[in-house]
Amino acid sequence: MALYASSPGHVGDAKLSRPLELIAFALVVAHAVYLAACYLQGIWIVAPDGTGVQSDFVNVWAAGRLVLEGHPASAYDWPTHKIVEEAAVGHPFAGYFGWHYPPPFLFVAAGLAFLSFATAYAVWVFGTFPIYLAAIRAIIGDRTGYLLAAAFPAILSNFIVGQNGFLTAGLFGGALFLLDRRPIAAGILIGLLSYKPHLGFLFPIALAAGGHWRTFAAATVTAALMAAASWLAFGTDTWLAFFANIGHTEQAFLSEGAADLGKMQTAFGTVRTLGGSEALAWYVQAAVALAAAIAVAALWRSRAGEDIKAAALGTAAMLATPYLYTYDLVVLAVPLAFLFRLGHARGFLPHEWAGIAFACFLILIFPFVKAPVGFAAILVIAALIARRALQSFADRSVSA
Repeated sequence: MALYASSPGHVGDAKLSRPLELIAFALVVAHAVYLAACYLQGIWIVAPDGTGVQSDFVNVWAAGRLVLEGHPASAYDWPTHKIVEEAAVGHPFAGYFGWHYPPPFLFVAAGLAFLSFATAYAVWVFGTFPIYLAAIRAIIGDRTGYLLAAAFPAILSNFIVGQNGFLTAGLFGGALFLLDRRPIAAGILIGLLSYKPHLGFLFPIALAAGGHWRTFAAATVTAALMAAASWLAFGTDTWLAFFANIGHTEQAFLSEGAADLGKMQTAFGTVRTLGGSEALAWYVQAAVALAAAIAVAALWRSRAGEDIKAAALGTAAMLATPYLYTYDLVVLAVPLAFLFRLGHARGFLPHEWAGIAFACFLILIFPFVKAPVGFAAILVIAALIARRALQSFADRSVSA
């Protein structure tokens, strides 16, 4: 059964088959119903008594509040930040939602903190969602991209915890889409992505290997300007507090597993979840990161198609980092979108749809299976992309 009908060579004519369209639509409806039910039951954004529901977003609002009160460096002081978090939701709660982002992201936090907690939450998730939708639609090249993006299972986690997955995926996907069309604009988006440095460190390798020097320069200048602006706005103490906090964050979340290592969707998290030692987890993670970096460098230096290169970079970036949660898996929609575009232009390979469906299923079941199933999903997509790359090289050899 064909799941994706198309007119070869014309991306604008891409059409989903009826079964896939119905499945995607059902997932979109399920997402909307679930969010509405959570809100009405008082377990999302606002509790029944009118106070806030604690989630990851509270760390953003609290950091922004500290900026507005003239204490930006205190966002990295856990006890002080926790007090403001509890004030944000209006009640004490167990645990702590840490602020780990570089100082430039305090501009975003401060802007949101002008609003009430609940309003800021809604503005954040529903304001960044269209950025993500637009990036996936642009990559796929047809308005069906909106439907597929909204149906992707990882988006639900980002909505529920109020994280930055939509913005990250939008910047990542937008940069890769614009790379050959508008290299300077692509570089600006990559520079903006520097607020998530652990997801962007393969970009310099890819850009250098592919000879995209204008994009490289634009990204460097953008990141430098953001850093300079935050230094002028928030002071040296804030940057020193950020660097001092890195070790604290690593100790709490990677060494001690303060946020539940079963939620960590990485090689590191998988080894620790299976009972491996921290040292073994770091060795495995380092090996995976090195393999990902070598693969990206080799592929971006090769004559492989741009879609394959982009999909590989998006997937490798998630494999390379030791710190990745389910909400970050929204970024996986970017390599999936490039796979869709490849399938439309050249036809889908046998079992490719089954692999994509399986990866989405793994992400979908995460709330019920507290294990690194998202990491398994990334590996599935990586295998599909590797298969595409090998086929591309084989086709070029035959044609030569």
